[in-house]
Amino acid sequence: MSSEFSGLVAIVTGGASGIGAAIARRLRADGATVAVFDVRPEGAIADLAVEVDVTDDASVRDGVEQVVNSFGRLDIVVNNAGIGAQGDIAANGDDEWHRVWDVNVVGLARVSRAALPHLRVSPAAAIVNTSSIAATAGLPQRALYSATKGAVLSLTRAMAADHLRERIRVNAVNPGTADTPWVGRLLDAAADPTAERAALEARQPHGRLVSPDEVAAAVAYLASPAAGSTTGASIAVDGGMQELRLRPEH
Repeated sequence: MSSEFSGLVAIVTGGASGIGAAIARRLRADGATVAVFDVRPEGAIADLAVEVDVTDDASVRDGVEQVVNSFGRLDIVVNNAGIGAQGDIAANGDDEWHRVWDVNVVGLARVSRAALPHLRVSPAAAIVNTSSIAATAGLPQRALYSATKGAVLSLTRAMAADHLRERIRVNAVNPGTADTPWVGRLLDAAADPTAERAALEARQPHGRLVSPDEVAAAVAYLASPAAGSTTGASIAVDGGMQELRLRPEH
């Protein structure tokens, strides 16, 4: 067990599965005390698992208070909770736009807002937001999802500016298409799951899906006290999709 995060307390939203679960595991392995917030926290590997709905302000505030009452402090918030959406600009009605925006963007704001009083007194305060390759590259049939993740990336920079002088660092991680349960469900629903998986892998220059543990490693760096001069930044974990333009092999 590493001691990099020894004595620090972290919240990971959406931490019961997929990328969130990998982040929770990594932070605990590095010495942090980890609380997971999830609408279905059963089975979460954490020091505290709390049923929290990030679209409900009272639920969020109660969850944060449970963490502080249990562990006496709060140092790190990983805003990872999010939901997907498919289709072009006309594919989703107003209700779905509001629903996805409420989870992916306003949910992040609710959790961060509730955590701020505690982060302000932490000696190692950090917020890490999960954005996406969809914020930096135009992906087909992801209009609503891309809009929310672009907002997360912009909001990360604004938060970093607002809270720098309070010694709260705010950064983001931009995963590519990751091997998660959500992507698995998309593949299962495809007409040809094998061909669809091959297409998703080929879209990323390194030729495979991103692993949740790779995303968790980037989050651990951004959350770490060792990254004290890193704020307002984003790390792409996407096999080179954001920046590389490779020529075809043949």
